[in-house]
Amino acid sequence: MHSIITRQELETWADFLLDHSLAGVGDDDVVMIKGEHICWPLISVLEEKVIAAGAIADVFIVPPNNDRGRVWSAAMGKHGSPEQIKRVPLWCTSRYKMMTKYIEVLGAEDPDLYTGLEPDQVRRLAAADQPISTIRLAKPWVLTLFPTKGFARTEGMEFEEYARFIVRASTTDPRLLKAAEERLAPKFDAAKTITIETEHPKEKRLLSLKMNLEQSIATMSYGLRNFPDGEVFTSPDARKVEGEIYLDLPVHYGGHDIQGIYLRLEGGRIAEYHAELGHEHLAAIIETDLGSHRIGEVALGMNPGLDRVLKHPLFVEKVGGTLHIAIGASYESCYVSDPSTPEGKARIAELEKRKVLNRSAQHVDIVTDFRPGGVGRRVLLDGEALEVREGLWVASS
Repeated sequence: MHSIITRQELETWADFLLDHSLAGVGDDDVVMIKGEHICWPLISVLEEKVIAAGAIADVFIVPPNNDRGRVWSAAMGKHGSPEQIKRVPLWCTSRYKMMTKYIEVLGAEDPDLYTGLEPDQVRRLAAADQPISTIRLAKPWVLTLFPTKGFARTEGMEFEEYARFIVRASTTDPRLLKAAEERLAPKFDAAKTITIETEHPKEKRLLSLKMNLEQSIATMSYGLRNFPDGEVFTSPDARKVEGEIYLDLPVHYGGHDIQGIYLRLEGGRIAEYHAELGHEHLAAIIETDLGSHRIGEVALGMNPGLDRVLKHPLFVEKVGGTLHIAIGASYESCYVSDPSTPEGKARIAELEKRKVLNRSAQHVDIVTDFRPGGVGRRVLLDGEALEVREGLWVASS
């Protein structure tokens, strides 16, 4: 590993995560650093830097049979009863409540260790994890991905080629994306509606999906939550999503590939769905809870430097010229500027009560390609078309 990733690259990567993504750490911080042991080269550098800054490093090593360190591993999903899965230890919740900032280092030694779950098992594990996820998302957080041989196999790449691609993307200054996003975000923020037009590749039908953005705030994403990054996103009114969409790019979720996704929504609810590959896994996501039948995010991929499509959501959704939506939970910060204030909390409670803001144990990004060869046809903000130029979304006028 050290022959592929140098100490200097790890230092640069860690500095971006701590200083840019989390805006620094200090004496009062408890920083949770979570990931599998195979990600230790990056985790250890992060730990050292957090301690040097005077903060507490809470290093959380994830079992290799646990997808992303959920409350329970695949073993509990396969062999535990519903009653056992609901018995989340109090220390687990307390640990997340005590931390002030959060870094998740994705990367698995063997993704096969958490595959093979039945749809009901997947739903129960996600439901148990939802309270933890809600705590985590309310605090400063960032996700990154460390290259492993297991993930390289998933992508069908040689490990060294895969590792160099990941490291190059993760050591590039994310602030370089900001200028392009600043030109697009005001139009995204001002729009009352977004209309997404795609073509069904088998039926040769033009599909149209319309979302209401009147109560939404556009957010620029240039390394503040995901690393690497590059997107402008928001959460729509979860009640007001209508129409059909086809999403052609592959996504890897819970150790399984899903691709060729068709959705039809009525009154904000997914009324019909199908996947050409991994349909049963798509069904497990959508049938998790009431909120997983709705859409929690719409976003435009803005990173022209990601010149190849990987299956992992952290990468595929950022490719310049793509668009993704998320099945499941909305982001509170896409409705109020500061959800932690009394005013923000009151507004969030109101939006949740009205079902504008969607709650779910799921938030799964699925992606459509608007580059040449993809099924994407047009994206319109209040009727004004956007275009993809040199890997960036721009207003046509």
